[in-house]
Amino acid sequence: MYILGIMSGTSLDGIDLALCSFSEKKGKFDFEIHRANSLAYPAEWQKKLSTSHSLPAFDLIKLHKDYGFFIGKVILDFLKDIPTQAHYIASHGHTVFHQPNKSVTFQIGDGAAIAALCGIPVISDFRNLDVCLGGQGAPLVPIGDEMLFSEYDYCLNLGGFSNVSFNKNGIRKAFDICPVNIVLNEFAQKAGKDFDKAGELGTMGHSYPALVAELDNLEYYKRLSPKSLGREWLEKTFLPIIKKYNISIPDIMASLYEHISNQLATVMEKKGKKILITGGGAFNTYLLEQFQKKTNCTLIIPNSNLVNFKEALVFAFLGYLHINNKPNCLTSVTGAKRDSIGGCIFK
Repeated sequence: MYILGIMSGTSLDGIDLALCSFSEKKGKFDFEIHRANSLAYPAEWQKKLSTSHSLPAFDLIKLHKDYGFFIGKVILDFLKDIPTQAHYIASHGHTVFHQPNKSVTFQIGDGAAIAALCGIPVISDFRNLDVCLGGQGAPLVPIGDEMLFSEYDYCLNLGGFSNVSFNKNGIRKAFDICPVNIVLNEFAQKAGKDFDKAGELGTMGHSYPALVAELDNLEYYKRLSPKSLGREWLEKTFLPIIKKYNISIPDIMASLYEHISNQLATVMEKKGKKILITGGGAFNTYLLEQFQKKTNCTLIIPNSNLVNFKEALVFAFLGYLHINNKPNCLTSVTGAKRDSIGGCIFK
């Protein structure tokens, strides 16, 4: 079965597409990424998505539709020269609101628009059912970690936010750890860069202990899982702390790297464990150096295809599970009332 997984992360760096195939034998799954690509957002779409949370109701619904058609056009271009066509599309969409404590999560990118344009069945809206069942609706990738990458002790994704999943006493556990690229990119852009390549800005600054201590003591980090982070928390709680300090951008970046590596090491403090690292942060050599200084675990960076497209792969897998009537959202991860089969299908 060939499924095209589509992922747009909170850091707004672009859309990831991965055409994957899955097979199952005696409860074990094999996968292959046949073709993958990442499309950077045009400036117009970056602006639309970054301001989507402040739109009036009608304009947000219109953007939901328009973004669905935009994704559909991206898919048609991606599939144009591929002899093997996708049987299904599994699309995450772009998160605008995520407040599970209010039973609210909303990802734009209308699955009906994608299906109408592409003529291929689409599974979308993966988080909503779990949130309605009292769960966090996030993270969703851990079931893929459990079934596709069980040889690793920890699966760590360094995306807009960092998240981790691991097996504890036979039960999959997972949660968001802290902001990563969503905040690093914001301050890199204030310095005139799209992102902080290899952590260069961080190497130019000096960590500010008072700022690091205040960030490290945020209430979220003391909470037990299940727990998840969203843009709202970043804007209301995290960024106001940084804005109190009148220090240079490089010093802010150095402090952020110190804070992020502290939080990663706190979660994965055991010795001799294998950590699979994916997401854009896996290319940030300075961040990985800071993290490695604080842990005796082995950091494993896979091939660039898997680093870049693991989340798109796993959303394709979530679609595969949905189609085969198997749970794709785990109560042990999200805290929902039960496991569930998340997603709406547009045929």
